[in-house]
Amino acid sequence: MNIVNLNMTEGRSVPFVFEENVPVKMRSQAVSLFYDKVEALKEVTLSILANRITAIIGPSGCGKSSYLRLFNRMNDLIWNAKVKGQVFLDEEALYDPKIDVVELRKRVGMVFQKPNPFPMSVFDNVAYGPRLHGAKETGKLSEIVERCLRQAVLWEEVKDKLKGSAFALSGGQQQRLCIARVLAVDPEVILLDEPCSALDPASTMRIEDLMQELKKNYTLAIVTHNMQQAGRASDYTAYLLMGELIEFGPTKSIFTYPRDKRTEDYLTGRWG
Repeated sequence: MNIVNLNMTEGRSVPFVFEENVPVKMRSQAVSLFYDKVEALKEVTLSILANRITAIIGPSGCGKSSYLRLFNRMNDLIWNAKVKGQVFLDEEALYDPKIDVVELRKRVGMVFQKPNPFPMSVFDNVAYGPRLHGAKETGKLSEIVERCLRQAVLWEEVKDKLKGSAFALSGGQQQRLCIARVLAVDPEVILLDEPCSALDPASTMRIEDLMQELKKNYTLAIVTHNMQQAGRASDYTAYLLMGELIEFGPTKSIFTYPRDKRTEDYLTGRWG
């Protein structure tokens, strides 16, 4: 690994740790986010590597979810949100007026805290996105649905329930269905906002195992309050505190030898 101190002239940065020959998939450059006059993020400069899992941790209200939503512009849906700074996907500026936000959200999918299947069948949940983007042929849709349910490690559990309501599935199954729905539109990035907070331990482990498989083909960023989950599931960890990036690096290093006492205090439960 190479440790590179970027010494940004803009933004509050910390040393970033890069793996050799692993490209940066997404990054923020001196990004601040305001809700009216409240500064939720303070000049955050951070890079997220391709085909890796990056965990974003920190106490409630520190800006974790707000940061995640920068990358598919979900903050645009909040009337008083204002972004300053730059956000990039493959070095493409995401807040450029020319950006097609619908296409961006196809490239950068999102899984939310609570499972949110649509009020329709299991099949139609997964087929919804492809249909929206023009796929009509039944055979093609069936192929997409099966492929994505297999990717989400759900096919064997629901293959005989495809016409049944998605609401009949368990909470863990619903969350994996939501992941399959995201996969159906062929994203490049999957954002997960506390995807296991409403799940039991067994379902949580299935999601974590699934993440390890998904990172072979996708870049993942996860917001979590669960320190054990961050330690188990992620390759890199970023610690946010009151909207500021305090520390970022390989998860094992962050959890074993944090450089900043504020990180240590949070990880050991003395603060936050």
